[in-house]
Amino acid sequence: MSDSASSVYQAYQNNTYLFGGNAPYVEEMYENYLANPGSVPDSWREYFDALQHVPALDGSNAKDVPHMPVINAFAERAKAGGTKVVLASADAEMGRKRTAVQQLIAAYRNVGQRWADLDPLKRTERPAIPDLDPAFYGFTDADQETVFDTSNTFFGKNSMSLRDLLNMLRETYCGTLGAEYMYTSEQAEKRWWQQKLESIRSKPNFTAERKKAILERLTAAEGLERFLHTKYVGQKRFSLEGGESFIAAMEELIQSAGSKGVQEIVIGMAHRGRLNVLVNTMRKMPADLFAEFEHTAPEDLPAGDVKYHQGFSSDVSTPGGPVHLSLAFNPSHLEIVNPVVEGSVRARMDRRGDQKGRQVLPVLVHGDSAFGGQGVNQETLALAQTRGYTTGGTVHIIINNQIGFTTSDPRDMRSSVYCTDIVKMVEAPVLHVNGDDPEAVVLATQLALEYRMTFSKDVVIDIICFRKLGHNEQDTPGLTQPLMYKKIAQHPGTRKLYADKLSHQGLGETVGDDMVKAYRAALDAGKHTVDPVLTNFKSKFAVDWAPFLGKKWTDAGDTAIPMSEWKRLAEKITTIPANVTAHPLVKKVLDDRAAMGRGDIPVDWGMGEHMAFASLVASGYPVRLSGEDSGRGTFTHRHAVIHDQNREKWDTGTYVPLQNVADNQAPFVVIDSILSEEAVLAFEYGYASNDPNTLVIWEAQFGDFANGAQVVIDQFIASGEVKWGRVNGITLMLPHGYEGQGPEHSSARLERFMQLAADTNMQIVQPTTASQIFHVLRRQMVRNLRKPLVIMSPKSLLRNKDATSPLSEFTKGGFQTIIPEQREIKADKVKRVIACSGKVYYDLVKKREEKGHDDVAILRVEQLYPFPHKAFSAELKKYPNATEVVWCQDEPQNQGAWFFVQHYLHENMAEGQRLGYAGRAASASPAVGYSHLHQEQQKALVEGAFGKLKGFVLTK
Repeated sequence: MSDSASSVYQAYQNNTYLFGGNAPYVEEMYENYLANPGSVPDSWREYFDALQHVPALDGSNAKDVPHMPVINAFAERAKAGGTKVVLASADAEMGRKRTAVQQLIAAYRNVGQRWADLDPLKRTERPAIPDLDPAFYGFTDADQETVFDTSNTFFGKNSMSLRDLLNMLRETYCGTLGAEYMYTSEQAEKRWWQQKLESIRSKPNFTAERKKAILERLTAAEGLERFLHTKYVGQKRFSLEGGESFIAAMEELIQSAGSKGVQEIVIGMAHRGRLNVLVNTMRKMPADLFAEFEHTAPEDLPAGDVKYHQGFSSDVSTPGGPVHLSLAFNPSHLEIVNPVVEGSVRARMDRRGDQKGRQVLPVLVHGDSAFGGQGVNQETLALAQTRGYTTGGTVHIIINNQIGFTTSDPRDMRSSVYCTDIVKMVEAPVLHVNGDDPEAVVLATQLALEYRMTFSKDVVIDIICFRKLGHNEQDTPGLTQPLMYKKIAQHPGTRKLYADKLSHQGLGETVGDDMVKAYRAALDAGKHTVDPVLTNFKSKFAVDWAPFLGKKWTDAGDTAIPMSEWKRLAEKITTIPANVTAHPLVKKVLDDRAAMGRGDIPVDWGMGEHMAFASLVASGYPVRLSGEDSGRGTFTHRHAVIHDQNREKWDTGTYVPLQNVADNQAPFVVIDSILSEEAVLAFEYGYASNDPNTLVIWEAQFGDFANGAQVVIDQFIASGEVKWGRVNGITLMLPHGYEGQGPEHSSARLERFMQLAADTNMQIVQPTTASQIFHVLRRQMVRNLRKPLVIMSPKSLLRNKDATSPLSEFTKGGFQTIIPEQREIKADKVKRVIACSGKVYYDLVKKREEKGHDDVAILRVEQLYPFPHKAFSAELKKYPNATEVVWCQDEPQNQGAWFFVQHYLHENMAEGQRLGYAGRAASASPAVGYSHLHQEQQKALVEGAFGKLKGFVLTK
């Protein structure tokens, strides 16, 4: 060993976890392992297990035994004048080398991919990693032919020379496929990967026909891009050129998944390569795509969207039978479609009763920069193994073109080695693969799918490739990446490289050119070169959306329930098994609800909600409610889950009354979500987009927490129907109310939803009584209208006795978009009509009673959008002598509903009537944080509603 290598190894001995100051700790842990292997951490157990395969110094296979008893015995013998034992130096050196061999094997399994041949552009030098150099462990050329035990590998030999071992390790872990998996906690998964990779040296053995099929997919991928580039010059398409192996991977994934029993695949991806997937994977007719370029395609949506955001679905043939493919519609906000896809998959799984995802597969396609850069990926990964959101593992594919728009310098792109390092949080294995080796890409796809189907966990295929053109076809990337694009200009293309390779293997000198001509001819005819879609196939699990199309928000729905059914359901949801001991506070809630069910006392908000849920599941409508603290409710009003106070195990002892209301009832699912808004709301939107018959609710802990999910609200909930024609009935419950809790716990930002409201795209309501929440929740399912429902739900009203309702309001009537004046007043004496929405109504009523006003009527606008013009106009006309209409709200003037409802109010006013505003002054903050200031503002706005009109006054 050279002096330099010797010094490095000496430093290693002094600093590594096996030597130096850690040696006593390691020895003690090894002693514990020998006594009880299960007593040490998995990572150490794996290392010590490997040592057990090393032959003893005498060459035997004798197992190691605890050392301390032996040492103690020799110590006692020494005290008694016993003999001394001297170990031969040659045997000690051989033992050290055997240990070093195991360390070398572990090093290649852990970091071998750092030396893998992954970059098609070959722009970077191989990093210095001493752990992968035999000299680091003290080996020299003289050791190359020394035979060591390798029985803990899957190379097919129990022993081999150091030279052969190194060759096999490098072939397996340092070729065009580099695997990362050793960080997983499960030993079985590590051994699975080792067996799969080492047994074939990470090299596939495809037949000639299989290789031709791969070349055909590369030809299709490249052919489409070149066709579009020459026929539609300068038009944006976000070309896949440089990453054509991705199309081969997708074909492999679909066909292999079908053969393993998968019946549906839902794909989410951004714009890069999307048109290629539409044609070459989803089997969209090329002629239909060309029509979009030529602006001759049908344009029958209110807004529509660009072609590289469009979704598509089709049914294709696989060895295992038909597979339904769905490509999710996607906005430009990168990665936001991912949780939407996961929610769609979960809905499909639930519909099939497919709890482990054997029949439905989510596939998410990412860009390298966005994968590590967008926080929604962290949130989505965090959902992966939770009970309410798992989809049985997702196959992630990264089109890693090594550049994000104009950022390619690794010092700027991220703070980790790989763009995939984020997945280590869920211990998902990663297969990094060189895009210029399409066979390795296909092999990686096979392994990834098999892993997902075996372990029901996420897995990542990182296809390292390049982007031949700019971010879009109008971009000039050489401005900022001159070196990269010089190398790209010299690159012949993945298809050409692979065609030449197959030609050299004797598969035909013109095999590549023949495929190019055939594909071009098909495109010229606007046809496919692959098997067409199955036009006559329809799965029994397909959803029929026809009943929900073309409906109006004014359509009626019978939301009342018979008294007998009310009492039956009330008894069911207030009765718990004798072996479940509820908390005393919860017991009182149940007792009170039982009294409400009998009609002894008025019904409160929590009971109104519960009865809506109970009546829906009893009628066959599933209910799915999720959010932070949704089981109990942020404000402890719901108690949908009863926790046994005497339970002895953390994972048992809960009872959900709503799951026990009727035989053959529909499911009721309530989920305490992870602390996430963006991914969870997107997930629920995806779920609702695939199941119109389930009441899907996302509840914010506080209404303003919806801020963190604004992209989902803007790009999917508000505009999905007008852009893509996607009908969706998701419900949002957003706690809202000004009660002195400060800027971040008062407002659900009602004004943002009002600003987004157009084209009858959603329903925005602010119910103020228990019966109103009952009817509006039931209305969302009973009517065949599927529009997002945004509920400004209350906080203090949850326990306000004035917000309770008599039992009769649940057994007749329905949701009132406008609640008229509730006091008996002389209509002809009314001089002012106050219109309001939400909690402020109760403050206004109290103030009116205090002042004795008998010439003021108060109307509650319970539905703010679509605005109920007929109902509001009818109420206003009841007061022919009213000269003033005042809109009163809790929110600041620049927030809340004021700016959006004033023209609705004005439209329904009579000639000569004046419109005024009573509320907080405009503010940069939603609310004040000082309680005394809040009280002053609240007092002033209520008094202002009855006082002289000030500020903005509009006369009709």
